[in-house]
Amino acid sequence: MLLNEFIPRPTIKVKTTLIDNPCFPTIDAHNHLGSIFGGDWFERPVSELIDVLDEIQVDMLVDLDGGWGEDILNRHLDHFKSAAPERFLHFGGVDWSQWSELGDRFGESAAKKIRTQVERGAQGLKIWKNFGLTVRDQNDQLISIDDERLIPVWETAAELRIPVLIHVADPVAFFDPLDNTNERWEELDAHPDWYFPSPLFPAFIRIINQFANLVSRHPETIFIGAHVGCYAENLNWVGELLDRCPNFYVDIAARLGELGRQPYTARRFFIQYADRILFGTDLTPDPEMYRLHYRFLESDDEYFNYDLNEPPSQGRWRIYGIHLPDDVLERVYQRNALRVFNSESV
Repeated sequence: MLLNEFIPRPTIKVKTTLIDNPCFPTIDAHNHLGSIFGGDWFERPVSELIDVLDEIQVDMLVDLDGGWGEDILNRHLDHFKSAAPERFLHFGGVDWSQWSELGDRFGESAAKKIRTQVERGAQGLKIWKNFGLTVRDQNDQLISIDDERLIPVWETAAELRIPVLIHVADPVAFFDPLDNTNERWEELDAHPDWYFPSPLFPAFIRIINQFANLVSRHPETIFIGAHVGCYAENLNWVGELLDRCPNFYVDIAARLGELGRQPYTARRFFIQYADRILFGTDLTPDPEMYRLHYRFLESDDEYFNYDLNEPPSQGRWRIYGIHLPDDVLERVYQRNALRVFNSESV
């Protein structure tokens, strides 16, 4: 029997809590409506997307696919924001390809373009994971995440009071040797372009430490660390950075598989940093996907799939609900995002 044919059925009998709707309306602070992640949302009426969000009580969705070109941002704003301005926030981005042409002037140029994006309607800045992995300067040198030539970008975000949602690195296993000890071997076998071996790529710890330095060096800039601060496998490390940097927040997008297999640690983390965690999914809006997130956050269910696929896509394990108190859930589901996005009146 091949490994991909092995789909064991658990024999333990544990309860299943069905949560159709969250105990508080939510804000999905990490999602994608572009062609890569959002599928065909541009080909369907916005009202259909709103119907999905209404069904599972998502009051607002943050679209991170505004990109850096004015045409891309305009398309997102015209299609989604114009149809329902109170339901969508759109983030801009940085065009790293121009560094080779602009050289050390790149930081100032990128900062000016961010101003243009905000004037057009962008309400945040998304930094993608190629930053720190593959982005190179005019001398073909890998650019570190804390490169001082980018200071104008972060200072401009602080001046404009827009958050920077930043994804650096990836799961730790994506940097580990691809052998019989790698817990994400199946996932990497299916997606070999997700594998970042050293020395072709920098080591995970180097990237994450540069990230911490960046956040520490710019206390006036609000940074949101995507995917539980880009280090969901080590909540102690993330907590220490949250302790040091009041300007740092994290979202939980696409990390139920990591959080749910450390339920005691995760629950303590959520309670201790209840004011600094944002709800997010990173997945195409789907009622059952959202209900799975609600089950993890609200129930004390044991040993259930964190994915809608079988076997789950990130690794062959199960998760446990963390049964958060209502006051924590309200902050994670909505209040923190309203504060970070300056949308208290929404």
